[in-house]
Order: sequence, then structure tokens, then C-alpha cells
Amino acid sequence: MGNDNDQQSGNQKSGDESSSPEAATSRAAEVAGHLKPLSNDEPRRRRKVKKDELPADYSDILGQLTTLRNFAANPDTTKTGYRRHREAGKLWVRERIEQLLDKGSFREIGSVTGKVSWKQTGPLTEDPVEFLPSNNINGFGRLNGRRICFSADDFTIRAGHADGALFAKTVYMEQLALKMKIPIVKLVDGSSGGGSVTTIVTNGYAYIPPLQGAHEIIAQLNAGIPNLGAALGTAIGLGAARLVACHFSVMAGDVGSLFNAGPSVVANATFEEGLSFTELGGPAVHCTNGTIDNLAPDEAGCFEQIRTVLSYLPNSGTQIPPRIAPEDPVDRTSPELRSLIPRKRERMYDGRKLINTVVDKGSFFEIGALWGRSAIVGLARLGGMPIGVIANNPEVLTGALDAQGSQKITRHLKFCDIFNLPILQFVDVPGYAIGTVAERTATMRWGVELWKVYYTTTIPLFNVVVRKCYGVAGGLMVECRDPHNRVAWPSGEWGSLPLEGGIEVGHSAELRKAEQEGGLEARKARYKELETTYRRLMNPVRTANAFSVEEIIDPADTRSLVSEWARMQYELLPERIIKRVTGQLQPVFA
Repeated sequence: MGNDNDQQSGNQKSGDESSSPEAATSRAAEVAGHLKPLSNDEPRRRRKVKKDELPADYSDILGQLTTLRNFAANPDTTKTGYRRHREAGKLWVRERIEQLLDKGSFREIGSVTGKVSWKQTGPLTEDPVEFLPSNNINGFGRLNGRRICFSADDFTIRAGHADGALFAKTVYMEQLALKMKIPIVKLVDGSSGGGSVTTIVTNGYAYIPPLQGAHEIIAQLNAGIPNLGAALGTAIGLGAARLVACHFSVMAGDVGSLFNAGPSVVANATFEEGLSFTELGGPAVHCTNGTIDNLAPDEAGCFEQIRTVLSYLPNSGTQIPPRIAPEDPVDRTSPELRSLIPRKRERMYDGRKLINTVVDKGSFFEIGALWGRSAIVGLARLGGMPIGVIANNPEVLTGALDAQGSQKITRHLKFCDIFNLPILQFVDVPGYAIGTVAERTATMRWGVELWKVYYTTTIPLFNVVVRKCYGVAGGLMVECRDPHNRVAWPSGEWGSLPLEGGIEVGHSAELRKAEQEGGLEARKARYKELETTYRRLMNPVRTANAFSVEEIIDPADTRSLVSEWARMQYELLPERIIKRVTGQLQPVFA
């Protein structure tokens, strides 16, 4: 017991000493000495890094990424592909991206995708020493502040062929555009997904051609997600198809071409030898047959047209087109329109002048000016509100609808329907084109296709009948909405057939009898009497008396009238958007 008491007493004594103020102060000074920062003169002790140990901050991985991106941003200018590209007068792909997009907005996706040669620098470390990037660059950017997806070919690497790219990137961008509902721009210079026979050796087998991304592209087109493309070099095979499938396409006149297969393949298949890219599929071929919508003088012109078209369009069909503050008064009158249509019916007038006078000044952007020239179509604004425009061209076939004109209007009706663009239509159509050329080009077949589209699209349409409106062609243009939204000018005339042929058909027996009884002069006199009677009865005021035309207006007041119509249609567009969101309305472009 005594020993226990002595031990307990000792422990108590020791505890008292350790808790004394002197002991605490001593201990604090000892700890402070350990924590005191080193002065600049004192040597720092570092843990020795082992030779095979990786850095803690992942600087090695970041360094590899930086190296690869530097390789991609600085092409080997000594390579044949690059030199030939430059000699052709073409911009390099990254220069194109810089010119197209708003400054500093480029955000690449898959920036280090490609083939890399590595050099081992340690047991666990390596550095890239050579990099062949994918020849298709994808990413995000902005056009006049609007976010877009884009895809751009690099023709300097394997001429843009698919075996120089990882097509998964392209498909991924198509999926992103569809999911995020933002426009996609495609700069095509190569096959952009088309194959090469060398892939048979690379893979060790020949594959059945896949078509990745096709479902997404068709879904985008019908969802009204703008697809805009430019041919900035040779667009071949699938690359050509992806371009032509766009809502709008444009070709650079100095460097652009497009074909199903190049001159070498053509020479072997069809024995057409010695063809240049331009002869086979240059602007003179495809900007005049409707394969490509528009022609631009050069690459910069293509970029400007893409920016312009996008400015009229929403990001998707479930949105209202973007409005801007109007600078042109909507109540502006245009007295010059009163004399635009000549009283002498055989004389022509400038249909583009008519359009430009009515819409906001400087806002008309024509689509397809070099093909389907019997019709004029494009985009414009009324009071800052985007609209579609359709007009017959009196300077070509007197405005009669031929096969190409019908195809052109068909495409534009679908375009406006998918993007919620109300349509202003100037009608001056004597009917369908006639004659052997018209029959051989299937004018009636394409005319009926146009008929179907007029009656299945649902976007609001306003008709201004400026002169002729005859036959089936006239009927389908002005009768396709119920109720009608249409007016006529005092120069308007209409009927089942123009008088020039109609009198001959309707009074053939009477005219023959006059000629038999009194000779050719008697026939001419009787024809003149009939024509005078018909002209008097065809006074458009008589049509208005019978309410067969809703209103005849002063041409000078056309702008204020159609601007008010456009304003009312934009007030109703939210209801259309709701129907599209809920699936009640499903326009189809493709």
C-alpha cells in the first residue's frame, strides 16, 4: 500500500510540474522554433524526387497536350499537300475558322485527335515528337454573337479523305447541334467522310459503306436547326452530299467544285478524259442547276453569305425568327410602283426592283439567282421582322412556271415553313411553261409537286397579284390558304387561260367561219371585236364587284399593308411554336 501511495504521489507531482507556466512556455518556444519560416539566406530542404516519379501537378500531361496543339496549329509548310493547297489560292483551315467566327470565340472539340509518334523519356514518361492531326476540325464558335457548331475540312492532310479523320468527331457534332438546338456550319474541302481504297489495306478488309450521322442530319433539317454549308474547294462523294443536304449552300467561285467522283474515277468509268475540277463540277455547273444555292466570288464571300442567312433564322423551329429594330418606316409609300407595270402588256419589268421597293431597304437576300430563273425567291424583312419572299420573274418565260422554277419554289416553301418565316408572294404567272422543252423537262410533274407543297405547308402566306394569274399555276399560288390573304394591283388580270390563246380555243369555229366567209381580214376583225369585249369584262374592278378578289389597292401603299400583315403574323407565331413543341405541327424539309 505504501508503495502504491508513493507512486501515486510521484505521478501527481510529475503532473503538477508539467502543467506549470514555466513548462508550458518552454514547450511553446520549442514548437515555434520548428514552425519558424526560413529566411531567404537559409537553405531549403527538399524531398529528393526519384528518377521514375511523376510530378504531382500533372504538368507532364498538360505539357503533352500543349505540344500536340502547337503541332496542329503550325502545319508543316514543306509538305506537298500544304504547298498545293496554297498554290491553289486557298486559305488554310484554321485561317478559315478565324475569318468565319467572331474573334476569340473558337472552342475546338477533339483538338488532339490524330496519330502521334511518342518518345519514351523515362520508365513512366514520354513526349510526343510527331503529330498528324485529324483532317476534320470541329468545335463551337459565334457568328455575330450567336453560338454555332461547326465542322471544317483540312484538305492539306490526305486531301480531306476519311482515312485522315476520325469520323466519330463529325457525328458527335451533328448530335450536339441536334441536342443543343443550335445552328451548324460546314466548311467542305474534301470528301469530308468519303472513303479511300487505302482503308482496305489499313483495315485488312473491305467494309460495307456506313453512313454515320445520317439520322441526326435528317432530324436537324426537319427540326429547323439551321444547316449552312460552303464549298471552299473540292466537295467529293459524301462531303458533297453533306453540303447539298444543307438548308443553304454556297460555293466559292474561285476555288470551289463539287462532284460524285473526281476526274480520274470518271475517266475510268465513263471515258470522259481530261476533265478539270471546274469542268466537271464547278460553279457554272452546280450553281446553275440548283445543286448549290448560291455563288460567292471567294471564300470571304461565302462566310458573309452564311452570316447573312443565319441572321434571318431562329436557332430551331421551336423558336421565333430574330427581329431587329427597323430603320425603314413601315408606312413609307412608294409612288414609283404605280408605273412599274407597263400598260402595254407585252413589256416586261424588273421583279427584283419590285421586291426591294416593298421590303425594308437593303434587306432582300436572294437565294438561287442562277437557277430556276422563272422564279425569284429569298429572305427579307418587313419592319425588322424576317420573312420569306417568292415572286414570278416576268423577264424569264414571262413568269411561267417551268420545271426548275417549280423545284426552286418547292424548296423555298419548305425552307420558310421549317423556320417559321411568313411568306410574301408577288404573283405574275401566265401558267405553266409550254412547248417541247417544257414537256421533256417534266414541267407538269414538278408543277404538281409544287402544288402538293403549297397545300401541305402551313406557314402564313400573303399574295399580291401584280399582273397575271392564270390556270392551274395561278390557282395553286393564290388559293392554297383558307381564308385567303391576298390583294391585287390595278394591273391585275386573271382567268383560266390568257386571252392570247384562249380566244383562239374558245372561238375557233366562229373564227374559222369568219375567215371562210370574208377572208383573213374578216377573221382578224372578228378576233379584235372579241378581244375588246373580253378586255372590258376583265376590268379588275368587275372582279372586285363580285368579291372574287378581296381588295384592289394602290401599289404605292403595298409596303404599309404587307408590313401590318407581317406584324399580325408575328403576334400569332407563339401559338405556332406551341404546336410544334407539343408535336401537333410537324413541318418537313427532308
